[in-house]
Amino acid sequence: MLSKKLLLGQLQNVPDPELGISIVELGLIYDVKADTKGNVEVLMTLTTMGCPLFELIADPIKATLQKLEGVKKVDVELTFDPPWSPDKMSKEAKVKLGFF
Repeated sequence: MLSKKLLLGQLQNVPDPELGISIVELGLIYDVKADTKGNVEVLMTLTTMGCPLFELIADPIKATLQKLEGVKKVDVELTFDPPWSPDKMSKEAKVKLGFF
């Protein structure tokens, strides 16, 4: 079974192309789920609405999740609702970026 925990663990390996910090730690992943057929849906955001990096993040998400046994298809949906804020970052990401 492709659990949310497993999927998020795999996404920990996907860095933000500008910051080099995991997209999970940055709080860019809002939801990830898989159905029983191996179709995975990722709901994510970007730090700003005008950020041009969606494809540079979405492509590695797909490639990384497709390495998991049982994953057949990965769809990545972009949303800005709710908007991203630094509050969504993990403590580790905040430390790496000098927030503490």
